[in-house]
Amino acid sequence: MSTAAPADTRAVAARALAEIALGGRSLREVLAQQLPQLSAQRERAFASALVFAGARGWLRWNAALPLLLQKPLSRRLGALHALLVLGLTQLEDLGVPTHAAVAATVQAARALGHDAQRGMVNAVLRRWLRERTALLTQLDADSVSRTRLPTWLLQALYADWPAQADAIISASNAEVPPTLRVNLARVTRADYVQRLAAAGIDARPHAWIDSAVTLSASLDVTRLPGWGEGLCAVQDGAAQLAALLLDAPPGARVLDACAAPGGKACHILERSAVQLTALELAPARLARVRDNLARLHLHADLRMGDATQPALWWDGVACTHILLDAPCSATGVLRRQPDVRLHRRASDLPALLAQQRTLLDALWPLLAPGGTLLYATCSVLRNENAAQAAAFVAAHADAEALPIALPAGRADGPGWQILPGEDGLDGMFYARLRKRGRC
Repeated sequence: MSTAAPADTRAVAARALAEIALGGRSLREVLAQQLPQLSAQRERAFASALVFAGARGWLRWNAALPLLLQKPLSRRLGALHALLVLGLTQLEDLGVPTHAAVAATVQAARALGHDAQRGMVNAVLRRWLRERTALLTQLDADSVSRTRLPTWLLQALYADWPAQADAIISASNAEVPPTLRVNLARVTRADYVQRLAAAGIDARPHAWIDSAVTLSASLDVTRLPGWGEGLCAVQDGAAQLAALLLDAPPGARVLDACAAPGGKACHILERSAVQLTALELAPARLARVRDNLARLHLHADLRMGDATQPALWWDGVACTHILLDAPCSATGVLRRQPDVRLHRRASDLPALLAQQRTLLDALWPLLAPGGTLLYATCSVLRNENAAQAAAFVAAHADAEALPIALPAGRADGPGWQILPGEDGLDGMFYARLRKRGRC
């Protein structure tokens, strides 16, 4: 009986990157479908690294192709197009030795079914190596290919954060290892770091976020000590601040209004024995919340519904605490979600701003007097953050902003903004909004 030839790692990565960059699909969704083709964990890790780097560098290396090709590639050659971008990515961003990068990329063209284009792939990469200095100068002359960010986002960053924009751009292009959230209800952080060390995994506790541990390198997190026991989860330190800022005491009635994938809900439950309702609109997204709760041995009331229409799912009992992790531009998490730079458009922002306003207005009546609503986004755009929170407070006489003071970031309007890279964190905005009166 014949067996199928093993999949070519670079060919798998090229197909995935084509779906992301040219097809508009989510990076994590595509990787979940494509990586199982590779049997070895090492191959899956390398393919994942290729795709992340390819998405991060697409706006730079894709701009190099017209300088290297005699004529544009046909649109039907999407995977081959992505393979050329990955060839340059290997040479310039990943430090793959020249011979290995060129030879393996040429071989991947055959694996993609484009044997006739192998010579073209070889010629493009060889030309890059010959003319590299001059070509890099041309790429650096253009702001998009130099910064790897779209024009609309560059304009927004320099308008909102003129003094910090260059640092934001640099941090947004950085490759960063995972940050873990230690389940402090099950194990101390010091004990868990010792377990990591015993397994040969280098990790560093965050300086002031008590549950956060940053790994020194990316790895298969399902192989971490205690992963199956629910001792840890993957969550950036900035996102871990949500549970700390919400500060719900035992017995509090908490609503996580846009809960998927469930990391913040799980963290709230790990820190306090609250009554938590996790709300999501889409069944698949609610299933992710359920899966994360189950792995961490936590329980919440899961409800499927539209947060802007509480009459369809709310039981009428006021909440003491509400977390609104609002849909946003995700411009603060480009280093972990590099495909956002390829998919987000300036034209998306008006609808996002309107949705944020609608969610705030719809959820506020569910909050008990004296209760707290924590408004959160993973954005760095001030229209979604400080301006949005300020407009809400101005429009609601019973709303007041509670102060926030953290070791990283700065006060901005009624809230607190952390920019990407500050203290090793993703970009996040938080505003603590209290309803005047007593519970």
